[in-house]
Amino acid sequence: MSSVVVVESPAKAKTINKYLGSDYTVLASYGHVRDLPAKDGSVQPDQDFSMAWEVDGKAKKHVREIAQALKGADKLYLATDPDREGEAISWHVRELLENDKKLKGVDVKRVVFNEITKDAILEAFNHPRELDSELIEAYLARRALDYLVGFTLSPVLWRKLPGSRSAGRVQSVALRLICERETEIENFIAQEYWSVKAQFRTPDGAAFDANLTHFDGKKLDKLDIGNEATALRAVAAIESRDFSVAKIERKKSRRNPAPPFTTSTLQQEASRKLRFSAKRTMQVAQRLYEGVNIGGETVGLITYMRTDGVQMAGEAIGASRALIAKDYGDNYVPDSARVYKSKAKNAQEAHEAIRPTDLFRRPPEMKSYLDDDQMALYRLIWQRTVASQMESAVLDQVAVDLNAGDTDVQLRATGSVIAFDGFLKLYREGRDEQSGKESIGEDRILPPLNEKDAVERGDVTPEQHFTQPPPRFSEASLVKTLEELGIGRPSTYASIISVLQDRNYVVLEKRRFTPEDRGRVVTAFLESYFTRYVAYDFTADLEEKLDDVSGGRIAWKTVLRDFWDPFSSLVDDTKDLRVSAVLDRLDELLGPHFFRDLGDGKDPRKCPSCDDGRLNLKLGKFGAFIGCGNYPECRYTRPLAVNDENTDAAGNGGGPKELGLHPESQIMVTLRQGPYGWYVQLGEPEGEGKKKSKPKRSSLPRTLDPADVDLDKAVGLLALPRDVGMHPDENVMITAAIGRFGPYIKMGATYVSLKGDDDVLTVGLNRAVHLFANAPRKDPPKELGNHPKDGKPITQRTGRWGPYVKHGKLMATLPKDMDKDNVTLEQAVELLDAKAGKSGKGGKAKTTKAKTTKAKSGTSTRKKSA
Repeated sequence: MSSVVVVESPAKAKTINKYLGSDYTVLASYGHVRDLPAKDGSVQPDQDFSMAWEVDGKAKKHVREIAQALKGADKLYLATDPDREGEAISWHVRELLENDKKLKGVDVKRVVFNEITKDAILEAFNHPRELDSELIEAYLARRALDYLVGFTLSPVLWRKLPGSRSAGRVQSVALRLICERETEIENFIAQEYWSVKAQFRTPDGAAFDANLTHFDGKKLDKLDIGNEATALRAVAAIESRDFSVAKIERKKSRRNPAPPFTTSTLQQEASRKLRFSAKRTMQVAQRLYEGVNIGGETVGLITYMRTDGVQMAGEAIGASRALIAKDYGDNYVPDSARVYKSKAKNAQEAHEAIRPTDLFRRPPEMKSYLDDDQMALYRLIWQRTVASQMESAVLDQVAVDLNAGDTDVQLRATGSVIAFDGFLKLYREGRDEQSGKESIGEDRILPPLNEKDAVERGDVTPEQHFTQPPPRFSEASLVKTLEELGIGRPSTYASIISVLQDRNYVVLEKRRFTPEDRGRVVTAFLESYFTRYVAYDFTADLEEKLDDVSGGRIAWKTVLRDFWDPFSSLVDDTKDLRVSAVLDRLDELLGPHFFRDLGDGKDPRKCPSCDDGRLNLKLGKFGAFIGCGNYPECRYTRPLAVNDENTDAAGNGGGPKELGLHPESQIMVTLRQGPYGWYVQLGEPEGEGKKKSKPKRSSLPRTLDPADVDLDKAVGLLALPRDVGMHPDENVMITAAIGRFGPYIKMGATYVSLKGDDDVLTVGLNRAVHLFANAPRKDPPKELGNHPKDGKPITQRTGRWGPYVKHGKLMATLPKDMDKDNVTLEQAVELLDAKAGKSGKGGKAKTTKAKTTKAKSGTSTRKKSA
């Protein structure tokens, strides 16, 4: 009898199939096979939180293949990833097959492995287990919670803040972090302070520097010298004295290596050192985990990459110590192995740390098998793993106090020398700005000194400083903060960041997050009316409860009930909220942000169009904007943006600001602000009435600050779309342009959005080819045949809202229960005829109405299917 094995991905299936042999058929589920449909009612709190699952068309095909393979098989091994999501995928597959009565006489087992190597796979199949009901229930609780928050809160936002929708249960809290940090920066008041440094020479003539630490008999704190006058008084006091060595402190300190990577520390370090986003880090790590071809054999290079654990298997620790002794010497091997303990609450979810599966596969030996991204990440993981088992670094530190016999004025010189580099020989951990950690940098060597040695004073230099606001969050520091607060879990950090960017709530500029104004509006609304549900401690406590579910310490439906009852009551209370009351509240909270006092004596609320109008937050069909309170007499509006020097480029409510003459046409190029944002324009409209021509315009990308737009950038924008170059394999021209949803590149019918550091004006061919290689491809139009009435072709396509059929300008969405891979011409004609019937028929008097109905019907049908 044969056995069937199910994994998530075809790459993983291919690797495992080689290890197991011909008695096993290994198939991929291609991720989750079913999910909650994106419509109201998929979770029913009134029916004990019953959940209605839906299988999409592609998944049906994969499940059919698994069912077909089970004919004649006696065992089904579910070998998905060893975490909560992996357990859930296995459960869904089993449930579908069981419901279809495909498991009669089949023994179903679960196998888990932490690395894709032959030994690990064979060992796992020798010790199969049952599905873990507690992990499955933890998944069900999380999925239900996320659905209930999203589909309950989003309608509230749509009604009270048109154009907005919920960022998500955990994402809303991350958005709050980013918005609060921005408010801190805006409200920050810099404080002046001074430091005083003096140069000295030893009796032998060796020079060194010392900093003032005591003045007027008092030990100085950072801000104690607050102005130039005090600093100059300190300089005079130093210059009036003769100094000698009062005290010398010498000590040795040890620095220990960091533990091997968890998911969050890998994402943080890859962001700092490799400039990888969290999403990119996980994609590359997935490929290293699933395996690469080395000498004709596909081998997984790292252990599973979603983990809270820092512990390593005993054989991995032994291999590390052997490699260190061989490559670096016995003195780099500590007397006993370093044992790291995980802080994760649930042992079943705290897998081994991320490490190479074979530490003797050194990075230089892997270079020919890996692409640049894979090589960079593998090197980082290898170095961190080996360094974690190396000897500590030893530093010799010395501090010398100088005074004139009293502590009225005292200076200190410090120095340090790395006496033994230990793990620093291989790896140094990256740091965030203002992390508070002392860096281990270059040696700072002081010349030989003895107590009571007289020293010769040289120049004394006062230096002015100003306190700095906290830095905006980078991906690394955001992940670190979320982890410290107990918000989110290893598998969620990348998706949290992606959702905030995809919904245009934040923008990543110079590798730092800045909240968009719509993000600030949503956050202000949630903090005002759903305070508890965006509170950091509440979200962390809920994560703890979900961990308790996976640990078997609490029932999953108890967690749902405890959450849902007060949450649904609060949502009901908001139904009576008047939009005007919401606006007044948001105007009160966000007024200092959107109407900043620029210190020029002008009222930031004064309408620039009428004499006595006051600017306020307004709500329209497409979201919030700023408008005059004298509407409808005054119709002044501007986009939701801060009134800094960029908001009014020409001092008259949005331009035009002349940038210069176009180098080719010698026509004036201007920067302007319209109801949908900033844009550049070439020339002015010409003609009158219907013959009036529209000048060429181009919108500014979100990442481009209007203050940074000069003539060169404007000319570049007006030249869009531009040719980037021919794709070397497809032989198709790649173009770059800006569309309704922002900057993008296009090749044939395939579009890829440009995000992060990719600039529509400068993105090159190599980068474009790389982006297309990693982009999800849409299926090309599939011809089903010609329509029997007019002989014109009917095609099947995939759009934003799912698969549909098209005949001329008429489109009809495929029903969800229809297999998109087996649509016939007859089915397509039936769908299109039904759609044409809904669009309305009749004589000339009904033509306009029919067209309108047709357009509306098409829109609503597509949206319902989403």
